[in-house]
Amino acid sequence: MSTILTSSPTERNWRVPGWAAAILVLMLTATAASVLGGASRALFVLGCGGAGWYAWRQGPAVHLQAALILFSFAPFVRRIVDLSAGYDQLGLMLIGPLFAILAPVASLPKLLEERQLPARWIWPLGLVAVCVVYAGLLSLAQADWTNAASGPLKWLAPLLYAAVLMLSADRRELIDAATSAFVIILPVTGLYAIYQYVDPPDWDRYWMEFAPIISIGQPVPYGVRSFSTMNAPAVYASFTAAGLLLVAFSRRSWPALLLALPAGLGFLLSMYRTAWISLAVGLLFCLLFSQTRRRAGLILIGLGVAVVLAATLTPFGDVVADRLSSLSEGTQDGSAQERLQEFVTLWNLPDSSLFGTGFTITDVGAAGAMPVDGMIIACWLTMGIIVGGFCLAALFWAIGNALASAWADRSSEAVIVGALAAGALMQLPLANITSGENGFLFWTFAALLVPPAPREEAT
Repeated sequence: MSTILTSSPTERNWRVPGWAAAILVLMLTATAASVLGGASRALFVLGCGGAGWYAWRQGPAVHLQAALILFSFAPFVRRIVDLSAGYDQLGLMLIGPLFAILAPVASLPKLLEERQLPARWIWPLGLVAVCVVYAGLLSLAQADWTNAASGPLKWLAPLLYAAVLMLSADRRELIDAATSAFVIILPVTGLYAIYQYVDPPDWDRYWMEFAPIISIGQPVPYGVRSFSTMNAPAVYASFTAAGLLLVAFSRRSWPALLLALPAGLGFLLSMYRTAWISLAVGLLFCLLFSQTRRRAGLILIGLGVAVVLAATLTPFGDVVADRLSSLSEGTQDGSAQERLQEFVTLWNLPDSSLFGTGFTITDVGAAGAMPVDGMIIACWLTMGIIVGGFCLAALFWAIGNALASAWADRSSEAVIVGALAAGALMQLPLANITSGENGFLFWTFAALLVPPAPREEAT
C-alpha cells in the first residue's frame, strides 16, 4: 500500500497536499459555524470547489483522496452548521463535494482529443448522460427549477469525474491512493458510528428530528441506525463496504485491517443489509481468482467470527442478530414487500410512467408518498420506461465491462475493482447507486478498469 495520504516528494517541500486542503476546509467550516451562521454554507461550497481545483493540480491520485475525505465528512460538518444556523432543508453543503469533483471536468475536452478509448468504455457513460439530460428537461418543463438543477448535478458530476479519471489516471496509482485514504477514514467513521449509536451528539439528534429519512431510526441512545459522519445509513455502509474491500486486499493489509475493526462494527450498526450483501458478494467474487482466493477465504472466516462475537458479546448484539436473521425471510420481509409494491404502483399509473416525471425530491415520511428504492424504480419513475430502460442497460453495460475486465486481466487490482462491480450489481435493484455520494463511489471505481494507457504511451 502506498504511503498514507501523501503527494510527491517535490510537492511536500513547498506546498500543502490537496487532501490536507480538504481537511482544512472541513475544520474551518465546523469551527466558524457558530460565528458565521448560515453564511458558512455558501463559503463551504466555494471552499470545496477551491480544494478540488488545488488537489487536481497535484494529480488525480491526490484529488481522489481529497474527494473521498470531502464526501465522507461534509454531511457531518453540515449537521454542525445546522445546529447553529437552523435546519437547511435543501442541504446546500452537500453540493460542496460535487463541486470539488467538477473541478477537473474543465480538462475533459482536451483529454478526449488526446486519448482514444474503445467504445465499450465510453458509450455507457454517454448513454447515461443523455438520459440524465432528458430527465432534467422534464423537470425544467414543469418549472421545477430546484430539481432541474440539483438532479442533473448529482447524477452528472460523478459520471463526468469518472470520465476524466478514465482518460488521465493510472489504475494502480488510484487504487493505492483510495486505499490510503480509507485507512484514515474507516477508523474515524467507525468509532464515530459506535459513539453515535450509544449516545448521539446534539447535532445528530437535531438533524434527525427534521430529516425526511425514516430509515435512520430514533434520536435516542441505542435507537439510531448508525450513519456516522455521512448523510444516511445506506451511504455510510456503502462507503464502508468499499473501503473494507480495498483495505483487505491491499499489499500491507493486516495493520490496516486492525485499524478498520471499528469500521466493521459501525458497518453492522448501520443495519443496512444491502451493503452487507454487497460486501459478501465482493468477497465471494474474489474467491474465483487464484490471486485473491486465499485472502478472501481468510477474510470471510474472520468476518463470520466477528459477526458472531458482535451478536453475542456486545450490548447491542440482539439488534444485530435480529437484523441478520431477517436476511432469511426473502420476499416475506417487509422491505422486500415494499419494493415489490413500488413496481405495482408505477405500473398502475394512467400511462405506467411511460415518459417519466423528471427529477423529484420526495419526503418519504409524508403520508401517501411512495419511496423510491433501487435503480430500476428510480430510472422508471424519473425517465419513463423507454429512456429509463436505456439508462439501466448502460449501467449493466458498465458493470459488465468491469466484470469482464477482471476476468480477462486477472491482476489483483482488476479483481478488486471487479469485486466492487459485483457488489454494485447486487445493490442496483435495491439502492440508488448513481446519484450523489453513491454515484461518486460507483462511477469512480467503474472507471478504474481501463488499462493505464498514458504510462504505456510515454514509453
